[in-house]
Amino acid sequence: SQLAMILEPLGKSGDKYLPREYLQFSRRQSKILFDALMLGDGSRRGNCYAYYSKSKRLADDVQELALRCGYAASVVSHAIGRDLYRVNIRLPLEANLVAPRRIPYAGKVYCINVRNHVICVRRNGRAAWCGNCYDEGKRIAETLMMDYHRQNKVDTRIARIFNTYGPRMLENDGRVVSNFIVQALRGEELTIYGTGEQTRAFCYVDDLIEGLIRLMNADGVHEPVNLGNPHEFTMKELAEEVARICGVSGDIKYYPLPEDDPRQRRPDITRARQLLQWEPTIPLREGLKRTVAYFSERRDRTSNRA
Repeated sequence: SQLAMILEPLGKSGDKYLPREYLQFSRRQSKILFDALMLGDGSRRGNCYAYYSKSKRLADDVQELALRCGYAASVVSHAIGRDLYRVNIRLPLEANLVAPRRIPYAGKVYCINVRNHVICVRRNGRAAWCGNCYDEGKRIAETLMMDYHRQNKVDTRIARIFNTYGPRMLENDGRVVSNFIVQALRGEELTIYGTGEQTRAFCYVDDLIEGLIRLMNADGVHEPVNLGNPHEFTMKELAEEVARICGVSGDIKYYPLPEDDPRQRRPDITRARQLLQWEPTIPLREGLKRTVAYFSERRDRTSNRA
């Protein structure tokens, strides 16, 4: 260890990087460079690579190179007593690259245009809204998880997480709880869209973590499980509660309600109760007190640094 301490200042491994022009190669050239790097400081197990470097910049460059090759890649700090970064790289499974068999379909899909140009697909006589890529992305992710479980016997878990709040939320993440708290602490009007009668159900983060751990430890639970708080509150009730906890008047400014804003959102946690013996235990008022205390403390720290 003493020898390493003496030699460490002489080394340049922490300053390595790939010249930017290397990251403009064609995919074929990028794969040649990638293979060469893996032969040097990489290791392979199955369809996974691990690349190690002391240089954070080089680790980020290798991640970008892997992504350009069409591989999944992430960078983690590999803390085992020394500064080291590991790039985890997963190659696509060859079995999943086989072109699917095409099946002719002679049916009809009836679509209608609505005012904001969102397309609604008529399914079984009813219009199914399908204009939100965020929602559809989560649905396809669940489908892929179940397919991998059924076909490849992967031990998967699917958690459907509903409105969660608590410490470590960002001030500007756009969620209603953090918006109300930040506005109240600043002495600003609380903004509500619509009449404030639309409802949401808020789950404190500690309850959610307990549910996630129970789901991870549960055997044979592969279908989606809702994790959230089933107790509903209107937006107006939430604003009034935040104002009381912050000790402000809580004047409310109303804005028009977006067309796609749900009027109600309440999870059915029957499956979580039955399979995980889980349900939230922290009331909204107690959770909001803890969250307000966190935001207030962080605000004070920021003010002191300024």
